[in-house]
Amino acid sequence: MSASPDDAGASASASAAPAGLLLSALEARVLGCLIEKELATPDVYPLSLNALVNACNQRNNRAPVIEASAGEVELALDGLRQKQLATLFAGADARVPKYKQTLDLVWPVESVARVLLAELLLRGPQTTAELRARAERMHAMPDAGEIEQILADLAVRPSGSLTRKLARQTGQKEARWAQLLTGEPSAADIGGAVPAPVTVTMTLPPEVAQRLDALEAEVAQLRGELAALRKALGDA
Repeated sequence: MSASPDDAGASASASAAPAGLLLSALEARVLGCLIEKELATPDVYPLSLNALVNACNQRNNRAPVIEASAGEVELALDGLRQKQLATLFAGADARVPKYKQTLDLVWPVESVARVLLAELLLRGPQTTAELRARAERMHAMPDAGEIEQILADLAVRPSGSLTRKLARQTGQKEARWAQLLTGEPSAADIGGAVPAPVTVTMTLPPEVAQRLDALEAEVAQLRGELAALRKALGDA
């Protein structure tokens, strides 16, 4: 029997998602976009890196609005692939690498629950009514009572809580739900602060930066050699 959805603290006693699987903010945005686009625009799914960058940086249906580069999104994809939450798709018709979400490999959930998690990943804590209205673009939604129960079930999963109902704050008519894939809700999430637009910055590990520098130097050398070869062939 799951905890009552009206009990804001009931899910707090359940264990959170394993620490090794906690997502960064950008990994959460990328995963949310992959789930969203699979359902909302299946004709262009799986997504190329460029399409995924555009999805992450959308100004609608996102909070906060971010400005992530292709390199930063690619690093987030690498993190998701290591966590088995995304995979590279290499179909016969794929001209460029494309990516798919594989949430069910790690956290198997039904379709409506997956959509609700995606909405929480994309826009942060929301009330049941907000989730129901905003998720309709991806999947037909049941009534508010059923959505509340699905969220409550996600909060008490034996393998680790995926959601938590936050205590209703002063001035708020309803309590909001938060996802736990990125860890415990922040003070801003709990307080209901409106997130401001942010610019994503990601620092590369020293060994990765060294490899990139070496690759750039090698590419520059190869370009020089190619230019010299072309000149020699043209002069022949």
